[in-house]
Amino acid sequence: MDRRTTIKWMLAAAAAPLGHGVFAAVPAKVAAKPYGQDPKLLNVYHPGELWPLTFSAAQRRTATVLCDAIIPADATSPSASAVGVVDFLDEWISAPYPGQQKDRTIVLNGLQWLDKESGRRFSKPVHELDAQQLHAICDDICYLPKAKPRFVEAAKFFARYRDLTASGFYTTPEGRKDLQFIGNVPLASFDGPPLEVLKKVGLA
Repeated sequence: MDRRTTIKWMLAAAAAPLGHGVFAAVPAKVAAKPYGQDPKLLNVYHPGELWPLTFSAAQRRTATVLCDAIIPADATSPSASAVGVVDFLDEWISAPYPGQQKDRTIVLNGLQWLDKESGRRFSKPVHELDAQQLHAICDDICYLPKAKPRFVEAAKFFARYRDLTASGFYTTPEGRKDLQFIGNVPLASFDGPPLEVLKKVGLA
């Protein structure tokens, strides 16, 4: 980054009112190679093995709090963070593809906004908020059509973050169980569709 760009960013940050939907400068793009058109699908890849991961320790804490506000643990399933959704998000926004890089900007700027808004309202970081304080912030950004003008950008972030959190959670075994999804399970044998189904479609 050159000196001129650095000064511009510093001036923009100084002029921006904290916690009112003004997001920071766009994070730098990932400089990593994609896995190409012929990936080894039978390999078991671990987070960070294909490309460097993004989240700092502070970002992971904030991401964890927000994931678990969206999908908390209950009587039938664990929380989003307990099944690795934060790892999924980190891997996703670190991938060197256009869609993921767009989400990278949204997620990183959104997490930064959330930390600033937490400090502005309650003078402490997100991971130290109690449930009522956290929900007070989330209530202002959880539904874009009704978000106040100063929360529109944050509401856009929340909408995308909620989608990514749900995608990460409901593609895990625990998430599929929570949905009561009964497919994608190997069978020792398959006797064909039940007779009542065949009759319903006119094949028996």
